[in-house]
Amino acid sequence: MILRVADQVRQCQSISEVLVATDDERIMEHVRNAGVECVMTGTHHPSGTDRCLEAYQLSQSKADFILNVQGDEPFVDPSQLEALCQLMSRQGSSIATLAKRITDRETLFDASKVKVIVDQHSRALYFSRQAIPYMRGVDEAEWHLRHTYYKHLGLYAFTAGALQAICALTPSSLEIAESLEQLRWLENGYGIDVAFTDIETPSIDTPEDLMKLNLG
Repeated sequence: MILRVADQVRQCQSISEVLVATDDERIMEHVRNAGVECVMTGTHHPSGTDRCLEAYQLSQSKADFILNVQGDEPFVDPSQLEALCQLMSRQGSSIATLAKRITDRETLFDASKVKVIVDQHSRALYFSRQAIPYMRGVDEAEWHLRHTYYKHLGLYAFTAGALQAICALTPSSLEIAESLEQLRWLENGYGIDVAFTDIETPSIDTPEDLMKLNLG
């Protein structure tokens, strides 16, 4: 699965380097045998963002910006990564991420699916596991029909400076409440630009996820 992710990332023409970061020697051996560059990081990281920073530092890369793609995203589409690259290179974003419009009630009220609301300039205002905003006087079954809701996709791009800065921050109250690290960044004044995609890219976290997709 990790090699599949790496292959998908390689197809994005704006990405010049692909690096796997892991704390497992078995994974490192597997990906290196397949010809993919890999670095061994520590086991202490509380999030993938922190691991991403260590990997960047170990690689001694001079890249203009860094994309963090999790190893459980074998269906990530190169066009999604290109959208992030465009925000970083053309718009000069320091942090960027992705969102997809929600078209069904089940997703909207699923607490495992993170929602994001954006301002008129497509910058994130807030992330939540709740359905936000609340639609007063409207039946919940019609919320997604009466307002545009977005699901957050956990792909990020950072400048090196922004990545170093946010990893140095202590957990915030909103982050602790929702268990969402990006709220720490917003609480500390870091803007997050949002690109939009119409592509559904399910992550594979369990054997059951494989079975649902008829891949197992």
